[in-house]
Amino acid sequence: MLLKPFALITSILLFFFVSCGESPKKKTPQKVETAVPADSVQQEEVEDDSEEEQDNAFVLDEENAIDFFFDYAKKLKKNKVKITTTMGSFIVQLYDDVPYHKANFIYLARKKYFDSTQFHRVVKDFIIQGGNSDDRKTARKRGDIGRYLLPPDAKKGYKHHRGTISMPSSERDNPHKLASPYEFFIVVTNPGSYHLDGSYTPFGRVVEGMDIVDAINQVPVGDGDWPQKNVYILKVEVL
Repeated sequence: MLLKPFALITSILLFFFVSCGESPKKKTPQKVETAVPADSVQQEEVEDDSEEEQDNAFVLDEENAIDFFFDYAKKLKKNKVKITTTMGSFIVQLYDDVPYHKANFIYLARKKYFDSTQFHRVVKDFIIQGGNSDDRKTARKRGDIGRYLLPPDAKKGYKHHRGTISMPSSERDNPHKLASPYEFFIVVTNPGSYHLDGSYTPFGRVVEGMDIVDAINQVPVGDGDWPQKNVYILKVEVL
């Protein structure tokens, strides 16, 4: 008579423990599925990687860059870009007869290279220089687009007047003043910085919004002329 109640209690306890042991197995996949979509950073990185794989189909280098931009320039009918920054926007008109530098700038704008870069060098009453960043994403963009330089084109008669956009030379061993394609500077000196003529390539000028350029030129800077508060280029649009 004593065995039956004991057996009944044992059976009830076994059923209870088995039921409790199964429920987490059913809930675990549900928790994992809801956690992954909430990680927006991880999701964005996956999407960026897929775009990078498509871009890697063609990579510029010092062997193919000139031929590429020669052909690219032939198809270009637009010559204005709008540069939007965290301090406002301004419009630049690019010179048609400086084809490699014009084509390079428009190509990089359409590849969205400049988006999220910074005006990383500001020298008061002289220039603002943009196109670089301390963000690793910028270095990754450069790697995807390619490593190349552009020949100087300083014999078209353009001078470094106030508002001129020009391209700095590469920091590599560079006796021929080959241009660094990913960066640019804008002259703010009035009436200009003519000691730069012949050494760098003017390829356009600011035609609207020079007050924004002047405002960027007045921001406080630290070591290396880097602004103490980052001035970002939000986007560059071909008009």
